[in-house]
Amino acid sequence: MASAADGDVGEALEQMRGLWPGVEDLSLNKLATSLGASEQALRLIISIFLGYPLALFYRHYLFYKDSYLIHLFHALTGLSIAYFNFGHQFYHSLLCVVFQFLILRLMGRTITAIFTTFCFQMAYLLAGYYYTATGDYDIKWTMPHCVLTLKLIGLCIDYYDGGKDRDSLTSEQQKYAIRGVPSLLEVAGFSYFYGAFLVGPQFSMNHYMKLVQGQLTDMPGKIPTSTIPALKRLSLGLVYLVGYTLLSPHITEDYLLTEDYDSRPFWFRCMYMLIWGKFVLYKYVTCWLVTEGVCILSGLGFNGFEDNGTAKWDACANMKVWLFETTPRFNGTIASFNINTNAWVARYIFKRLKFLGNKELSQGLSLLFLALWHGLHSGYLMCFQMEFLIVIVEKQATSLIQESPALSRLAAVTALQPFYYLVQQTIHWLFMGYSMTAFCLFTWDKWLKVYRSVYFLGHVFFLSLLFVLPYIHKAMVPRKEKLKKRE
Repeated sequence: MASAADGDVGEALEQMRGLWPGVEDLSLNKLATSLGASEQALRLIISIFLGYPLALFYRHYLFYKDSYLIHLFHALTGLSIAYFNFGHQFYHSLLCVVFQFLILRLMGRTITAIFTTFCFQMAYLLAGYYYTATGDYDIKWTMPHCVLTLKLIGLCIDYYDGGKDRDSLTSEQQKYAIRGVPSLLEVAGFSYFYGAFLVGPQFSMNHYMKLVQGQLTDMPGKIPTSTIPALKRLSLGLVYLVGYTLLSPHITEDYLLTEDYDSRPFWFRCMYMLIWGKFVLYKYVTCWLVTEGVCILSGLGFNGFEDNGTAKWDACANMKVWLFETTPRFNGTIASFNINTNAWVARYIFKRLKFLGNKELSQGLSLLFLALWHGLHSGYLMCFQMEFLIVIVEKQATSLIQESPALSRLAAVTALQPFYYLVQQTIHWLFMGYSMTAFCLFTWDKWLKVYRSVYFLGHVFFLSLLFVLPYIHKAMVPRKEKLKKRE
């Protein structure tokens, strides 16, 4: 799902939908007003696109320079962006970065360090939410801080893994484990990297250090040939931006709260929720594609080579656009959307809860963490509760169709495939919109009003299936199929 930072960026884009009239006074405040945006929204958009000239400067003047110069460049540019957007409140991020460095040095590679890091960083973030949050999207220092929180927690866990014997680690943990001792400058450069400080994506310290050491290039000894791949992602992001800008005045979550929406027929309310649920995600897609382009241009997006020798530039991809646009399944959307944050939660929360011995419990706790990380509004908890329920039911339904001979034959009928796809997509995006309603409206009085207007359709539909599908499975799956599954 989307993050709190993503929501703030989405609001920035929504506020930037005005036309470009002539501007006599070029002060940011006047310019923002002329664009139909807030000054904070304009500062945020400028900062995101500023990553491109910074990446170009880095490529041509710093790519193979001394490490300390590169760390210093990343730290100073990131701090400057923080100050440009949030003024003196940039000290919140700086305080947490310095404190995290002290934890690594003073507590070392210990469970105590992980516990202290997790408690301090999450408590600081949640306190920020508590003191700054309102009932609307706000562009405040907490926006990039939620991204930073995950970075610093992941840094500590990787540092802890670096002290373990390699044989005791999984292949994934070996990849991310930090064997050396990061300096303050390294931690600062990693934390404030201009291409990811505001809205992500997440990446590891080891991957960042490969960039600093000049390893993230498809042409050893030369700067990466990543300009075209970067421009492709930027161009795709601009396509989504234009589409969102043109349509956003006509498709808004505010309409869900109006009397006009309530007075419409039930089918209309559902269809509006379906269309809005798809459209509202485009603001997040826009920002992630633009920032991915910055990461690719700098080299951070380099991810090795294909089997045919073609360079891959998807190390920082937060979107699989084709999958996102075509998948008829909820798990497909999860796999294509906010990829790096989902991968972070899987790596540092879900898989670390393996000791519980219950996959569903681990998944539930991971989603609870995500809900709290997004903010303290009840809408986040409701949204991720729905995601948990939907994923379980989808898994049950998939298992039923695969294991039932009758349903398998019916599902394989070629002539019916377009019909199945249409039905799946309708269910998929209707209930994505249903879940996103709580996510975007934040407070219980707002999302509860909308849920009442559609008679809690999502809860009724999926809770009914949750209890009914096991009985259908028992009736339609032959005993021999069940025995095969157990074996």
